[in-house]
Amino acid sequence: SLVVLFGATAGAYGAKLGSDERELILLVWQVVDLHSKKVGTLHKSLVKADNLDLSDQCREVSALTPEGLSKAEPLDRVLQQFSQLVSSDLKVLGRSSYTLCSDGQLLIRQVLHPETSKKNFPLSDCFYSFYDLRKEFHTCYPSSAAVKDQTIKTMAEYLGLGTDEAEEDFGVWQVKTMVAIIFSMLSEGCNHVFTEPESVKYKYETGPCLLWLLFFPLCSSKSETVDSETVIRARGLPWQSSDQDIARFFKGLNIAKGGVALCLNSQGRRNGEALVRFVNSEQRDLALERHKHHMGSRYIEVYKATGEEFLKIAGGTSNEVAQFLSKENQVIIRMRGLPFTATQEDVLGFLGPECPVTGGKEGLLFVKYPDGRPTGDAFVLFSCEEYAQNALKKHKEILGKRYIELFRSTAAEVQQVLNRYMSTPLIPTLPTPIIPVIPPPYTIATGSIRDCVRLRGLPYTAGIDDILEFMGDATGDIKPHGVHMVLNQQGRPSGDAFIQMKSADKAFMVAQKCHKKMMKDRYVEVFQCSGEEMNFVLMGGTLNRSGLSPPPCKLPCLSPPAYAAFQTAAVIPAEAALYQPQALLPTTRTPQASAAAPPTVTYYPAQAAQLYMNYTAYYPSPPVSPTTVGYIAAPPGAVAAAATATHTPLLPQPGALVRMQGLPYNTGMKEILSFFQGYQYAPDDYNGLIQLSDQARSVLQAPKEWVCL
Repeated sequence: SLVVLFGATAGAYGAKLGSDERELILLVWQVVDLHSKKVGTLHKSLVKADNLDLSDQCREVSALTPEGLSKAEPLDRVLQQFSQLVSSDLKVLGRSSYTLCSDGQLLIRQVLHPETSKKNFPLSDCFYSFYDLRKEFHTCYPSSAAVKDQTIKTMAEYLGLGTDEAEEDFGVWQVKTMVAIIFSMLSEGCNHVFTEPESVKYKYETGPCLLWLLFFPLCSSKSETVDSETVIRARGLPWQSSDQDIARFFKGLNIAKGGVALCLNSQGRRNGEALVRFVNSEQRDLALERHKHHMGSRYIEVYKATGEEFLKIAGGTSNEVAQFLSKENQVIIRMRGLPFTATQEDVLGFLGPECPVTGGKEGLLFVKYPDGRPTGDAFVLFSCEEYAQNALKKHKEILGKRYIELFRSTAAEVQQVLNRYMSTPLIPTLPTPIIPVIPPPYTIATGSIRDCVRLRGLPYTAGIDDILEFMGDATGDIKPHGVHMVLNQQGRPSGDAFIQMKSADKAFMVAQKCHKKMMKDRYVEVFQCSGEEMNFVLMGGTLNRSGLSPPPCKLPCLSPPAYAAFQTAAVIPAEAALYQPQALLPTTRTPQASAAAPPTVTYYPAQAAQLYMNYTAYYPSPPVSPTTVGYIAAPPGAVAAAATATHTPLLPQPGALVRMQGLPYNTGMKEILSFFQGYQYAPDDYNGLIQLSDQARSVLQAPKEWVCL
């Protein structure tokens, strides 16, 4: 038996049914016995929507009114009545089973499934399988119009059925005409058989969408399988949304297995976007109709995407990941913030017996850097939703001395996180300079004269142009190369900046004028300070209401005495190449500008042993700040001495430097030299270039090759 079903919403009608998220307000149905060609009673039921504001098209086509709908039953009660009345009609016809038959797919896929999902009540099994009358009609009559162009009226006209739409109530005429069309298809001339119903997936299937994606992400012959006509990009997702949440948003549409790929930003966190792959282009086209539908209080944008984009997110190359994801129908949880010393036993103990991990240790995947160091992330498999929910209850509980964050995850997220960390270089390198610039000579500020200002509370997105705009007319009073952005240990803006003014009076005026002035959506505090205070902060110290806290390199007994800074040559980093310092600030002309500049050689002052290099030097500051990357240019007197030297300069060629990260703050020169014991030049090999005191010479005894400073 078939149950012919027709419905309408409070909004769009026809080809746009369900595209505006409006609620169902009408259901009409009738049972048809395909063997005896008998029909049951025709039923029409109004549905009370939460929002009774009907669109003009709905009022015109259906002739329904808000007053009439206000007396109707809500959708869940109407669906209960539907099941009861269908069962009763089947008994009268001597039948027990049935399949729905609707005019197209919109009513079931775009209206009933999304609405019941949002209202949190289940649909009966009969709504997960149905016949699309338009497709069945085109199969029976191949010469008729294309499926997408079919309507109840055009099908009736093709068969010559003389029904008058104006004679019947809205919905009643549609169902009667659909029944007449079905009987025509069952006639002796056609003998159509309904054999292949449409199906709606009960739930989203997790796991890798295709196993070969794990091993051949860039293989062109394989990537052709991911049809670009089946992929969409969803944007504006809540950051905490999981693949199941996204599948629920597209409820009623069939997503391919493992077809939800959450996109991550450069920090490995979700960026509010996802790529979704559907089983065919028809489902993808229906998904595009959900553009700006809502997930909670947020509307979601839906756009077309390509198979190549999907592969970049969902593909991978790790055998370990393939093994981890090979288990079917598992719930994946991501753990973040694990102690670096955490073991598999520690994680299993943290989760406890109430949330057993699938396969024990085999259900854990630790994320590591290429050199094997842990990142603090791990993925865990659970066999059911109950265990996963128990695990999520442990969000921000303590393991060791750290709290652990737990989130739902996806197979695609596992791939992205592993790919991102495994592709991270062991030693991040500076970007290659593309425009070498030798600016006019300048010196880093020193002394106690308060000719500098400190900007605190800058937006993290603020750049040099924002600061110059913030300073206004005072920009002309900034010294050349006098803007210093303070970066944190990760090389990101800390919200602080120092600016060297031409005089203490200018600094005082700027502090008075700009203090608590707005930059973008934040107010910025401006304080007058000295060059010495500025240098302490740039070298890693702190400056607050309690006074100055010296940087680690200034602590007594750990480092040799400091020395006055020498002039350095600047190199504009690649990302700052568009900003020319000369274009931003006035430069000082010198009479010797036309003279050939002496060569710059590596030079260490007499006090030796300590470079004046701030702790953020490896992360280039913006282009109008003095560069602190590189060596100190030699004073003129040292150039001649170095030129006449017969030995090889200390570090003249590329590759002679190594970078050390993660040093304890109390590390001194002795500890570093001890760490590199056996890899040093003998002191005699570089005496001509560095003037060593007896104390320093005693420290640098013995060894064979010097590769670290």
